[in-house]
Amino acid sequence: MRDTDACHRRRAEIQAMLSRNPFLSDKSLASHFGVSPQTVRLDRMALGIPDQRERTKKLAEMVYGRVKSLPPQEIIGELLDVELGKSAISVMEATPEMAFERSGIIRSHYIFAQADSLAFSVMDAGSVVTGIANLKFKRPVRIGEKLVAKAQVIRTKGNKSVVLVETRSRGDLVFRAKFLMFALDDAGRRQGTPRADVAHTEGLDQRNVEREGDHAGGTPEN
Repeated sequence: MRDTDACHRRRAEIQAMLSRNPFLSDKSLASHFGVSPQTVRLDRMALGIPDQRERTKKLAEMVYGRVKSLPPQEIIGELLDVELGKSAISVMEATPEMAFERSGIIRSHYIFAQADSLAFSVMDAGSVVTGIANLKFKRPVRIGEKLVAKAQVIRTKGNKSVVLVETRSRGDLVFRAKFLMFALDDAGRRQGTPRADVAHTEGLDQRNVEREGDHAGGTPEN
């Protein structure tokens, strides 16, 4: 009776934990509960919960399906979550192919590409371009590090959005960027902006990016 009650409690907690974090592995759950991975696997099967690979695949299909501005193959990094017009998260592992051969330091354009595609992904528009990017590389990134990028839409006015992206690895802020993103119309022009007015607005856009980013509540810049 006591073992049965413990099993029911464990299964209820497994269900709750996987609901909060579907990326948890059987091994991690087994370590948490002090049981074998085989026991966790049996618990999952009894609850009708698929394995980690299947859960990740289904979640990815759901998340990538929300993005309007880019097809999945053009997103740099693995997209974990997106709420259009608000926030998005992606993760990317730093591989040897991304690094300088002599130093093992990751080339900066890979880090930028992850952040830029995340800024695209969070936009609630079908066609988007980057207008201005204000970048800060905080420290070198090396092979094997996992880069977690988080995007936040700070402000949207008309066809323009200011997006703050911060990338962290091992708890450290390694990269920070403020993007001014533009939604385009069917003709490839900025929505709501006559061509004659584009040059006039460029200087204002630059100041807006800097001002909005400074008030975003992000990590102060050195």
